[in-house]
Amino acid sequence: MINPKTLLQLKGMLDRFQRNHPKVPQFFRAASGCIDAGSVIEITLTTSSGKELCTNMRVTEDDLEMIRTLGSQISKK
Repeated sequence: MINPKTLLQLKGMLDRFQRNHPKVPQFFRAASGCIDAGSVIEITLTTSSGKELCTNMRVTEDDLEMIRTLGSQISKK
């Protein structure tokens, strides 16, 4: 069980993140309507020094179940 004080801190951090990076939540909302088993999610990080790191994953049915569960919890707020 998560401490209620910690939940409030996390909520504040999430709210601040959404204000600082409004396109990220918009992207995830748009992507959630398109993602299905077999979709590939790719993430690329470019560091301040120019180094690139990249990874990807093919979405499984188990992943979709987790995404739906998390999405339903987030939409309750």
